[in-house]
Amino acid sequence: MDSAIGIGADGIPRCPWGISAPEYQPYHDEEWGRPVGGDEAIYQKLCLEGFQSGLSWLTILRKRDGFRRAFAGFDPAAVANFTDADVARLLADSAIVRHRGKIVATIGNARATLRLGEQGISLAGLLWSFEPPAGRPPRTMAELPASTPESEALSRELRRRGFRFVGPTTVYAAMQSLGVVNDHLAGCQFWAACDDDRRAFIRPR
Repeated sequence: MDSAIGIGADGIPRCPWGISAPEYQPYHDEEWGRPVGGDEAIYQKLCLEGFQSGLSWLTILRKRDGFRRAFAGFDPAAVANFTDADVARLLADSAIVRHRGKIVATIGNARATLRLGEQGISLAGLLWSFEPPAGRPPRTMAELPASTPESEALSRELRRRGFRFVGPTTVYAAMQSLGVVNDHLAGCQFWAACDDDRRAFIRPR
């Protein structure tokens, strides 16, 4: 067994981070690396990854339900109508990360998502248009990049279209989570499951 792999109490080999906290295991097994094609889900992930900047993903995962309540389930049409009063409400909400810049960016990103739709462009289609060619699975966590040429290009395009807190590292983390890349380690049981899902997935346009 690859020494880079973690073995949980159930004996299943996983990426080591997937057994590092109780909240991580279901996220690792059921969500991370599974392909996603819905605009709302992608908008949500981009915003949550933006909130994660400077923090741990575990912090965001533990507050995710609070974020969903605070931001109307991450419905872009609802969030786009948030006002200064909503910003004040969110800054007082201990169930989320209270960072004015990230809160304002989440509202702005909702409006940017709607603008894409008005132009006949799907956020999901835009994201998936930057899918890199499939490569061999990484064997260790050290092989995983912080960003890639594709995430850098997507970051530039999102920022050009009015999105904020979408730097190349944040965007690459979203691409990993949303299954645009499969970065489960080679010895992780869930690499094959995600690969199967990706093969069957119909890419949005």
